[in-house]
Amino acid sequence: MESTLLGTMIHQQADKYEHRTALKYRDYDTGQWVSVTWRKLSDVVRQTSHAIVEIGIREQENIGIFSQNKPECLYADLAGLANRTVSVPLYATSSAAQVKYIVDDAQIRFLFVGEQYQYDTAFSVLGICPSLEKLILFDRKIQKHERDTTSIYFDEFLHLGEGLPHQTVLDERISSASSDDLANILYTSGTTGEPKGVMLHHSTYEEIIRIHDIRLTDMSDRDVSMCFLPLTHVFERAWTYYCLYKGVIVCLNLKPAEIASTIKEVRPTLMCSVPRFWEKVYSGVNEKIASESGIKKKLMLDAIRVGKIHNLDYIRLGKRPPLMLHLKYKFYEKTIYALLKKTIGIENGNFFPVAGAAVPDEICEFVHAVGINMIVGYGLTESCATVSCFLNKGFEIGSVGTIMPDVEVKIGENNEILLRGKTITKGYYKKSEATAEAIDREGWFHTGDAGYIKNNQLFLTERIKDLFKTSNGKYVSPQALETKLSVDRYIDQIAIIADQRKFVSALIIPQYDLLEQYAKEKDITYASLNELLAHPQIIGMMKERIDTLQQQFAHYEQVKRFTLLPEPFSMARGELTNTLKIKRQAVNKNYAKVIDKMYEE
Repeated sequence: MESTLLGTMIHQQADKYEHRTALKYRDYDTGQWVSVTWRKLSDVVRQTSHAIVEIGIREQENIGIFSQNKPECLYADLAGLANRTVSVPLYATSSAAQVKYIVDDAQIRFLFVGEQYQYDTAFSVLGICPSLEKLILFDRKIQKHERDTTSIYFDEFLHLGEGLPHQTVLDERISSASSDDLANILYTSGTTGEPKGVMLHHSTYEEIIRIHDIRLTDMSDRDVSMCFLPLTHVFERAWTYYCLYKGVIVCLNLKPAEIASTIKEVRPTLMCSVPRFWEKVYSGVNEKIASESGIKKKLMLDAIRVGKIHNLDYIRLGKRPPLMLHLKYKFYEKTIYALLKKTIGIENGNFFPVAGAAVPDEICEFVHAVGINMIVGYGLTESCATVSCFLNKGFEIGSVGTIMPDVEVKIGENNEILLRGKTITKGYYKKSEATAEAIDREGWFHTGDAGYIKNNQLFLTERIKDLFKTSNGKYVSPQALETKLSVDRYIDQIAIIADQRKFVSALIIPQYDLLEQYAKEKDITYASLNELLAHPQIIGMMKERIDTLQQQFAHYEQVKRFTLLPEPFSMARGELTNTLKIKRQAVNKNYAKVIDKMYEE
C-alpha cells in the first residue's frame, strides 16, 4: 500500500474501472439519481486539485467543509488530500458559535459550504473570524447576502483549475507526501466542555484500511453502499474512504430525515448506521404485529421465534440446524423475512455495520433472527472508528464484537478500556494538556468507557464519566438504562436523571402518534397534548411498560418517577449534540423546574 493512498487512490481506481459508476447522488430537481463514473470523479478531483493550488491553499493547511453529504464534499476532500492539505469537516447542523470556534481553532481561511443554512451561518461569522477569507458555495441555489463580495460558487472555483495549470506543483506535493502527514481534524461534538480536534494522519487511514481488508472478506466491488451518516462522522468518513478503495458504489444521502424513502430507491448491499435506525425498524415490526390478528399474527411471531433458534442457536455457533427447523426457516426466508427486507429496502443486503451507541440485545437478536447481517462494532473518533466488530460466526449478543487485527486493547483502572496501535490518534489539535490526559506515557489511549474482554470479544458496561452517584451513594449508569428503555415503541427519546438525587427519574419524549392512537383505542378524551401526557391512564400504561423493561436492574437503579415532555430535545436549545447524543448539562438546566417537581415529597 502506497503512503499516498488517499491522495492518489481515485486516479488509480479510474484507470482500473474507467466508466463504471463510482458515486450516485439524488438530483432533487428531477427526482432522479445521477451516476458519476470513476473517470468523471477522477477528472473533477484533478481539476479541483488545480483550483486549490490556484487559489493559494498551502500544503498541510486546514480547509473547512461545512455541508450535508454531497458529491462536492468528496471532490473537495479528495482534492485536498492530493494537495497534502488537511480536511476539517463541520456538521451541517452546526450553530454559528460552533462554526466560529472550529474556524478560529483550526485557523481556516477557506470554508466550503453546502446549502443555504450553512452559507447563512458561515456568512454570519465571516467578519468576526480573523482567519476566514472566503466561502466556496456548493449549491448554485444559495442566495448570497447583498454585502457578500468575496464568496464564490463551486463551479466558479472549479473554473480556476481549467486546463490543469499546476501539474508541476501537484507532482511535487504528491512526491513529498508522507504517511506522517495530517489528513483530517475531526472535532468531537462534545457532550461536555468545548469540542476537541482529533488529529487523524494518513498512516491512521492506511492502517484502518489494511485491517478491514483482513476482517471484511465478504466485501467487494460488486457492493453498493448508502452513505447515510454525516461524512463529518468518523464512522461514515473512514467507511467511505474504504468503500472507494474497494471499488464499491457510494450513494450519497443528502437528507437524513428521508432515509426511509431513499434507501428504497437505492436498495444498497451495505450501509453504516447508528442503533436508532434499527430501533425504528424493530418498533415498526412490533406495531405491525400488534395490529394483526389470527393466523397472520401467529405466523409473524413464529417466524421471529424460528429465526432466533436457527440463526442464533445454530448458525451463529457454527452448528448445523435440524432439518425441519431449517426447512421452516427457508420457508419464512422466502416469505416473511423477504417481505420485511423489501419493505425496508435492504433485500439485496450483504452486511450492515452499526455503532455509535449501545445496541439493545432485543434489537440485535431480532435483526439477526430475520436474516439481516448486522455487524455490531465499537469505536471512537480517536480510534479512527473500528476497535472491534462482529465476526460472521461466534459473535456474542451483548458484546461489541471481536477486537480488530493489530489493535491493542487492555482493561485499566476502574475497568476502563485502553487502546494502542497505528489506528489511534496522536492527539488533539493544539491541546497538549488534553492529549497528555488522554494518552499516557506508554502510549495507551484512555477511552473513558468501562468494559471487559472475554474470548477476545469486547463488552461495554458503562461510560465512566457519565456514571451518576445518587445522594444515597449508589452509582447508576444512565446509558445502560436509556438503552434498555429506548426499545419500547412508545419511547422516542429518554434522559435519565439521578446525579446527587435521592432516586432515579426520567424525562421522556414519547412517540406522540402512538400515544394518540392508544388514547383513541381506550376512549381517552383530552383537550391538548399536555393534557394527554398527564392523563392517569397514559401515565399508568407507561409506568407498567417501564417497570417491565427495567426488571433486571437493581432496585436503586430503577426509574421511580418520570415526566412525559410535549416536545423533543433539540439541538437549537443545546440539548443534543450534532450526533444526537444528549447534552446532560443543558437538559438539566432547561428542565430544572420539571426535574425538581419529580423530587417533591
